[in-house]
Amino acid sequence: MRLFIREQRPLIVIYVLQLAITTFVYWLDGYRHPAISLYAVLLSTCLLLAYLIYRYMTNRTFYRRLEEPLDSLRGFADVKPGTPLSDGLRQLLKAQYRHYLAELNGQQSKIDGHLHFINQWVHQMKTPLSVIHLMVQNDDDPRSVAIGDELDRLRKGLEMVLYTARLDAFEHDFLVETLELEPLVRSVASAQKRLFIRRKVFPLIEIEAGLSAASDEKWLSFVLTQIMTNAVKYTVKEKAKLRFRGFSRGREAVLEIADEGVGIPESDVPRVFDAYFTGENGRSFQESTGMGLYLVKQICDKLGHRVELESQAGRGTTVRIVFRPDE
Repeated sequence: MRLFIREQRPLIVIYVLQLAITTFVYWLDGYRHPAISLYAVLLSTCLLLAYLIYRYMTNRTFYRRLEEPLDSLRGFADVKPGTPLSDGLRQLLKAQYRHYLAELNGQQSKIDGHLHFINQWVHQMKTPLSVIHLMVQNDDDPRSVAIGDELDRLRKGLEMVLYTARLDAFEHDFLVETLELEPLVRSVASAQKRLFIRRKVFPLIEIEAGLSAASDEKWLSFVLTQIMTNAVKYTVKEKAKLRFRGFSRGREAVLEIADEGVGIPESDVPRVFDAYFTGENGRSFQESTGMGLYLVKQICDKLGHRVELESQAGRGTTVRIVFRPDE
């Protein structure tokens, strides 16, 4: 209503001015009948009001749509046809919507093509890495060990690229099943044994027997790998321990990973799950990408798990994955 009044304000002002001018001209001509003049003014005003009411009623959906934000991209369907103004607006919005969908589909096709290329490239890169690994796995000289360490870093980097690319299509690439947490953690820790040996960190696994959770094995393994890699990366003292504790908390299953690393400054803790955030530790550890914990949080959210993090500078970091009970 307010938009309609603002739009019709010039018409009302012009109407009042022309009415005053007409009445003044008749008065100059000697016409002195106030009652007749007042009757003419009232009659003319009633005609104006009738026109304004008709105008508002026929265009009320148009003005309402202009005053209220769209609830969806197809909100223009609320504008009912009936007047040239509302019909013009409807056709304009339809045309803009078609152009938007065409551009959106084009951009989506480009994104899908890019993701397909990334997936193919990662898989192609894994083949030469596996071949090089086979070539050096039986050699214990320092040069071969160094090559193996770099291969591990390359493999982890490729996995991060692959899982980041697949994150947007998560719904099409996961299978929820009941997983025993102890065998899963031991399997993931065993896959990282070269990292543990290189950094002289000892994993300790203390998980309740039979503790299980509903999750996706592939995605959860990637989450655990990221947490382990972060924990070992930020552990500088030798013979440090990385503790894995699994226990029940009410109806929830909890998997806790506690390290003895450098810890996270209190000011950085609220932002550790932000993409590309490395904080103060990132200035001291050049391998920091700021993507590890971000992917952990994103994947756990999609799996329906809760992530908790506690840390103190100089005293280590504890990450908990809380699994919701099966419904």
